[in-house]
Amino acid sequence: MTSLRRLPVHLSVLDRSLTREGEHPAQALRETVRFAQQAEELGFLRFWVSEHHAVPGIAGSAPTVLASAVASATSRIRVGTGGVMLPNHQPLVVAEQFGVLESLFPGRIDMGLGRSVGFTDGIRKALRVGKDAAEGFGEQISELLGYFEGTGPVRARPAEGLRVPPFVLAVGSGAAIAAEHGLPLVIGASRDEQRTREAARTYREAFRPREDGGSPYVVVAVNAAVADTREQAARLQIPEAWSTAVSRTRGSFTPLIPADEVLARTMTPKEREAFEEARLSQLHGTESEVTEALAGLAERVGADEILLTLNTYDPADRLDSYRRLARAAGTGERRTGAAASSGPSRTVAHS
Repeated sequence: MTSLRRLPVHLSVLDRSLTREGEHPAQALRETVRFAQQAEELGFLRFWVSEHHAVPGIAGSAPTVLASAVASATSRIRVGTGGVMLPNHQPLVVAEQFGVLESLFPGRIDMGLGRSVGFTDGIRKALRVGKDAAEGFGEQISELLGYFEGTGPVRARPAEGLRVPPFVLAVGSGAAIAAEHGLPLVIGASRDEQRTREAARTYREAFRPREDGGSPYVVVAVNAAVADTREQAARLQIPEAWSTAVSRTRGSFTPLIPADEVLARTMTPKEREAFEEARLSQLHGTESEVTEALAGLAERVGADEILLTLNTYDPADRLDSYRRLARAAGTGERRTGAAASSGPSRTVAHS
């Protein structure tokens, strides 16, 4: 068996604050904060939250606000965003928000940035952005980083002079932009692994270090579940796969429902196709099977870090999965041995 314990690859966590059917969004947000505390206890390196607007099944709409709550409830784990969708915001405001976070929680904040805009015309209108807003992502990143470096059109306080590691989410041209700006890349593990490998390779080849240094750094995001058996682990991922299928066929990501209810449904051909497609990108198995699969993926892609995500109907099942994986991968030992290191934050920062 290949073990992540033997590889220089850290494990981190992404939580999107998904809601369950009949649950108030406030419960999902409180669960995210509690989950961050549990992830810290298990030794994971980072805990990131996300940004989604006007989505019925996702409570995480204000990532910097939620990141502040998470950082307040923890003491060691790095806290960040996966990510703030920069086209939806003014770079100055984003710089100020992360400046506040870094000032309150020095040395623990990550600034993950994405280029997605609102999912529907109504959301984009409410956000005051158009479909083409993402085309200026590269320029927005340059402006944002300039505020930390003191080269912006105005002085961004308290951001100026602070060191907040930025990461770029590879959506669309995100990989090329990350390479051009000399920033770490976060890329989702595609069911077509060759695409993921090629994107990571292209990023490394095109990487241009910033004046303050830095080297390529690849974070691969993986939806993974661990249980006593492969079948039990696969079952944990059914609720999220169904909500994903609904979003692709009806245009709305719905709250999670139990696996039994999903399996009892009579799906339309389009729903069945979308459901099976969502399942293809999910990794599941026993502790040894998943650690071996993740180790192999990291080696083939050349990943420096794995960003894990899992959304189960019962939060206790999710915690059990992460606990099993943490034990198998030795995250506690790895985290203790790397307490002073935060990956790219040592080489990609701004002063």
